[in-house]
Amino acid sequence: MDQRNSRIFVALFTLASGVLLLVPKTAHAVPSFARQTGFACEACHTVFPELTPFGRRFKLNGYTIDNLPQVSGVSANKEQTLLLNELPPLSFMFQTSYTDTKKAVPDINAGGENGEGVPVPADALAKNGQILFPQQASLFYAGRIAPNFGAFVQMTYDGTSGQFGWDNTDIRYAMKQSDKFTWGVTFNNNPTVQDLWNTTPAWQSPFDQVSATAPAPGAGTMIDGGLADAGVAGMSVYGYFLDSIYAELGGYRSAQAAAQINSDSTDVVKGTAPYWRVAYEHQWTRNSWEIGTYGVQAKVAPGNGTGSFSDNNEFRDWALDSQYQYIGDEHMLTVTTTYIDEKQTLDATFAEEGADAKSQDLKTFRIATSYFFRRIYGGALGYFNTSGSSDALLYQSGAPLDGFAHSKPDTEGFVGELDWVPYQNTKLAVQYTAYTKFNGGKNNYDGVGRDESDNNTFYLLGWLNF
Repeated sequence: MDQRNSRIFVALFTLASGVLLLVPKTAHAVPSFARQTGFACEACHTVFPELTPFGRRFKLNGYTIDNLPQVSGVSANKEQTLLLNELPPLSFMFQTSYTDTKKAVPDINAGGENGEGVPVPADALAKNGQILFPQQASLFYAGRIAPNFGAFVQMTYDGTSGQFGWDNTDIRYAMKQSDKFTWGVTFNNNPTVQDLWNTTPAWQSPFDQVSATAPAPGAGTMIDGGLADAGVAGMSVYGYFLDSIYAELGGYRSAQAAAQINSDSTDVVKGTAPYWRVAYEHQWTRNSWEIGTYGVQAKVAPGNGTGSFSDNNEFRDWALDSQYQYIGDEHMLTVTTTYIDEKQTLDATFAEEGADAKSQDLKTFRIATSYFFRRIYGGALGYFNTSGSSDALLYQSGAPLDGFAHSKPDTEGFVGELDWVPYQNTKLAVQYTAYTKFNGGKNNYDGVGRDESDNNTFYLLGWLNF
């Protein structure tokens, strides 16, 4: 057994043993939504985080269904002034992972000196086979706050940065006017985190379950995590008609206070970035099918430490998505796909001589299918492709790992995953990502000898919710 296979074997044994030791002895240790509603996780999820039709309605209606003793208040006019669960809807998530790439990434000090002033060879490689314990640990408040008012609030410890911060958050008010119409308002910090289907970037499995330490492609659209990384907050109004048509309109702004936007700030959203979403869902027997579109338009001042925000880059994203879902007693099948088209007008980057042309485009396509037997054994297979304009300044060669071939952002590959879910709140996933193209090319894509297949990633994830 060679050294790499030995590392994988040790990691598999260690993580599998750890997960088994941490697994609850009964199936009753379920997260806060289940505690609040009295339903098992399978009511809202096929396998977490993928939602069932009932789970989508629960989210749509503001996370307010409950089956717990309540603390209530009523005014003199018999209007409800308070409705609180006697126990707060709290839960905890823990993830631990192992990551191994086909070839170790370059040492960040390669060609320079380390912290002790010792020269580091230009071809030095960093340690491979990394265990994160935890990769992520999150505390949730997830449930009703008041009548018609609920929240999904996540605070996370990031094992790679060693810091706490706000993660995906969705706070919403919902009102059911009739059996044919529900409307609501959502406040959130990541475009598409509030979405009901598992087709949009925030929730599209298996693409949302990725290694925190593996090499990542160098280009992505604004709606595909760009605005979330920039730190935004938004509000939108939505309506659900005839139990089939969903429409949402809102906007996002930088979440920094004005006094905090200074010469060191980067990626500041200018004004309000409008967001929209329209979808149609049809259900029959055990099947459901959704087709929709969504998008965002954002003006972003890159800043880049220049202290100038007079110029900005504009991003206009529109997307198509679709989901088919079959939920049987023993068999569950889901197919998801999305296509994102982004038009870029890079006035600020062009002015700073960071791009050859102002007008650029970026396109992303993803499709995946997942299957589970008895909600315990399953797997997924996905394909992803990102392509865009050629620009020698924007996509430069010669940077170890992060360089681009042919001055293009193109990345393509496949994701395969096997899952074991012994309990509804416990998952062990084994995933492999194989690249056929990375940052514009194949062999020697970065200009310093790294191939696209060197970034192929073996990823083992242990995931507990309780």
